[in-house]
Amino acid sequence: MNRVLVLLVTFVSTSFLAAQDAAAQDAPKDRRLGRPADYNGWYDPADPKQTPRTFSWTPPKTKQEWLNRREQVRTQMLVANGLWPMPEKTPLKPVIHGKIERDGYTIEKVFFASSPGHYVTGNLYKPAKLAKGAKVPGVLFAHGHWQDARLSEFTDKVVEAQLKADAEKTKESAKFIFQALCQQLARMGCIVFQYDMVGNSDSQQIKHRQGFTDVEAELRLQSFMGLQTWNSIRSLDFLLGLPGVDPERIGMTGASGGGTQTFVLAAIDDRVKVAFPAVMVSTGMQGGCICENCSYLRVGTNNIEMSALIAPRPLAMSGANDWTRFIEKDGLPQLKELYRLYDAEQNVAARTWIQFGHNYNQVAREYMYGWFNKHLKLGHSEPIAEQPFVPVPPKQLSVYDAEHPLPADATDATGLRSAMTKASDRQLQALLPKNAGTLRKFRAVVGAALEAMITDRLPRPEEVEDVGTDQGSEMDGVQVKMFVLTRKGAGEAVRALGMLPTNCNGQGIIWVHPDGIASAWKDGRFTPEVQKILEKGTAILAVEPLRVGATAEAKAHPVNKGYAGYTFGYNRPLLAERVHDILTAVAFAQHHKGKVKTIHLAGFGKAGPWVALARPLCGDAVARTAADLHQFDFAGIKSMDDEMMLPGALKYGGLLTLASLSAPHELLVHNVPGNGSVLEAAYRAAGQMKNLRREAKQLTTAEVVGWLLR
Repeated sequence: MNRVLVLLVTFVSTSFLAAQDAAAQDAPKDRRLGRPADYNGWYDPADPKQTPRTFSWTPPKTKQEWLNRREQVRTQMLVANGLWPMPEKTPLKPVIHGKIERDGYTIEKVFFASSPGHYVTGNLYKPAKLAKGAKVPGVLFAHGHWQDARLSEFTDKVVEAQLKADAEKTKESAKFIFQALCQQLARMGCIVFQYDMVGNSDSQQIKHRQGFTDVEAELRLQSFMGLQTWNSIRSLDFLLGLPGVDPERIGMTGASGGGTQTFVLAAIDDRVKVAFPAVMVSTGMQGGCICENCSYLRVGTNNIEMSALIAPRPLAMSGANDWTRFIEKDGLPQLKELYRLYDAEQNVAARTWIQFGHNYNQVAREYMYGWFNKHLKLGHSEPIAEQPFVPVPPKQLSVYDAEHPLPADATDATGLRSAMTKASDRQLQALLPKNAGTLRKFRAVVGAALEAMITDRLPRPEEVEDVGTDQGSEMDGVQVKMFVLTRKGAGEAVRALGMLPTNCNGQGIIWVHPDGIASAWKDGRFTPEVQKILEKGTAILAVEPLRVGATAEAKAHPVNKGYAGYTFGYNRPLLAERVHDILTAVAFAQHHKGKVKTIHLAGFGKAGPWVALARPLCGDAVARTAADLHQFDFAGIKSMDDEMMLPGALKYGGLLTLASLSAPHELLVHNVPGNGSVLEAAYRAAGQMKNLRREAKQLTTAEVVGWLLR
């Protein structure tokens, strides 16, 4: 190369570097580098005070759009709760005993096994006189975080304050608010089952907030909230199995944490026909206990949208002087707009009593009685006033006694989780593909789980935009441009270096490397491997997913030390964000279909597993994929802050099982841990074994590129 050419190349390289630096400086900041969202809201990095912003929600404009979104959110909720696929429902074997008679109603003591060795406890209230063969409504009542809730007895000081504030009308109702609610519904003609929150009242096998906060629990999506949700499902099974309960008239109510259980169960289980979550649903605080949070639950969604899944079934909410105080102005209007898509606006309502603190007092209860009276078709004249009653001393409501002790097989969290893991592994084993039919089912279950864990799908090309300022330049017959990619309105800033040869052969590689753009462009020139690819006329888009390259040094916010669900319940794990960014790049590459007709995907080094997880979500947008699996195994993760932490990864079989969702598309995996039998089974079931290449050793870049461009 003569001196003039060297100077020209140096000038062009320096100019490009200067333009690249300027583009990087002008590029917007990625919002994800700021403080992560939590149950109080999300945080704008530009706000120095870091005041939490509310979880706003915009309803879809059409019913079909909503039905598609509804299915996606419901699946995400089930995955988050560890209930996808739904666990096997083993026999409840309920024990019902100790009938107590009162004026117009009876109370019985109940316990049953929601899972072998784990017992749900509660009281069953029934109308005193039930006509033979009659069908009456059933109601589930989930209390919140009141101490010894079902067995509680408030002090005289509390009683006096409630009466003085007109929150209660009698000493009995103020002292025993839960008995007051249940007895009233029973006297109105409902069969009511009030069950205990885990670790409350008679449910003492597992202490509240304990037993489900370690790394293994996260990797298997075993959570305290998931256990409570499962107990709610089984409580509904119990209620529906009782003689005389009308399955078409099932209501559910609960306050605070019980309000969370109410809208969550009603959202995922259509058997609940009428719902009344009290002092919980809002665009503000989403639930402060680990029993109300789990990984993925509110990533991209919130309590308002989850409550919308109940539509068009009747839903009413109460608010108080707490985080629910704005529900009538923020939350209810959006829900009404959604219900209008069903022509059922009258089926959603909310009312706030700002003079009261967090409560389920008589004022709110009577509002609920009216709602249930109307929608459970109880036939009482309104308004409905709560009737005075003779309370039962709490000790007499306890379900266990000398004749009915806690069963001998009762287990703690360790024993329960061990059984849960074995049962989940059996379910997964039964799902593994053996033929075309089972492959479809495998994809429907595990594929949907992967979508929920990444909380993403391949976006449409028009949903992605370049917000960078680089105008591009040409170097040695290659058009070079620095892009800054984002999903529209997402506040993301994903740097990607585009390299398009003027003699493009119609093929392009999305290049994902742990060194980011530096693996393709370094010291003012293309790296040797990339230079050879460009010389063959193949385009390259080198992508820097979150915290790679330009954002690698940004200080990472630690995962909540007390419970990872407080972090991963509102924010994608870093691994999921990186997969999300790869999908963004794939969609963006489709903008250039005129010149690059075939898109390949390559992951190098530790970025290989990111690509292996992205590939199943790419559909036909990607032709061939090559990924270095880096000998990685999710079972080796020991810390919540591990950059490869992906809650649920072990529940769904690990990296190789998730990568097998790529079948039947062409896939090369190398540096593979284990024997890869699941991968082979999936491709064999798809009838495309020729599209899978698996290598135990790590291949060179040249070998990988040779396979992609063969």
